[in-house]
Amino acid sequence: MLPQADILTITLNPAVDVATHVPAVIAGPKLRCAAPRYDPGGGGVNVARAVQKLGGAAQALVAVGGPMGQRLVNLLAAEGVPALPIVVSGETRQSFAVTDDATGAQYRFGVPGEHLTAQDADRLLTEIAAHTTHNSYVVISGSVAPGLPEDMQSRIIAIAAEKNARVVVDTSSRALDRLIGAPTTPVYLLRVDQSEAAEAANHPMDTVADSVALATDLVARGVAEIIVTGRGAEGSVLVSRDQRFFCHAPKVTVRSKIGAGDAFVGAMTLTLARGGTADAALKWGVAAASATVSTEATALCDLAQAQACHDQCQIEVL
Repeated sequence: MLPQADILTITLNPAVDVATHVPAVIAGPKLRCAAPRYDPGGGGVNVARAVQKLGGAAQALVAVGGPMGQRLVNLLAAEGVPALPIVVSGETRQSFAVTDDATGAQYRFGVPGEHLTAQDADRLLTEIAAHTTHNSYVVISGSVAPGLPEDMQSRIIAIAAEKNARVVVDTSSRALDRLIGAPTTPVYLLRVDQSEAAEAANHPMDTVADSVALATDLVARGVAEIIVTGRGAEGSVLVSRDQRFFCHAPKVTVRSKIGAGDAFVGAMTLTLARGGTADAALKWGVAAASATVSTEATALCDLAQAQACHDQCQIEVL
């Protein structure tokens, strides 16, 4: 096994994920749920969990508050994920998912995080600077908690640049719009899913060529050195200044899509941190995502499941 560079994941708006199922989702009557499953959640948290499950190591720096924040820390400890909990003023939120047994459809509900303060932001940035090591990988994944500065991600990117760290970003909404619309220092890798890519391009991502065109434009504009765009069950596209790949995903039975993108980022970052090539990282990312959607609730995948999918993934040079 190749040696691994340090990986620090940052989660600014984590959640305790609650998942259950019912015979059928019907409006009106009280629905009797099965016993719930609780998992630590939020983008960077799941990235660190995925790295751990795939045989690597990552520290999860996570903003937590209140009893629910302590529960999240306890859940991470139960999985053996090294956590760096930064206590903030707002209570950690919950996310809730219900699967309809009759149809297999999954209903996902995300509760907004509580408002954080300027003091919370300063504390987070100080701790991020203290725990970012030279030549490491810093993963910024998930949403930004309400109340944090609009340029919070830019500040983190600047901190990482001072340590020559490679920044991997997987975010959404206004934080993604800011990163794409007003790039300052290019990040190392940016992942966008199919719907986010369509919104950024102002047209549907109907073909692989559409994904390549958008990614090529983002690289040229200095958004990131590497752009990865998801294409759902088809697979994912990777574009850099001199490389273009499409990884075809294997066909799997979809049970839960929760955490698939995070597993993708975790597997890809781990491969890069071990010195792997861009196409090798893409292949492992697609494999981990495919394996994760075939697991229940918020469990993510393990190494054996990811390896089985990896053996079926195919890389195409574009």
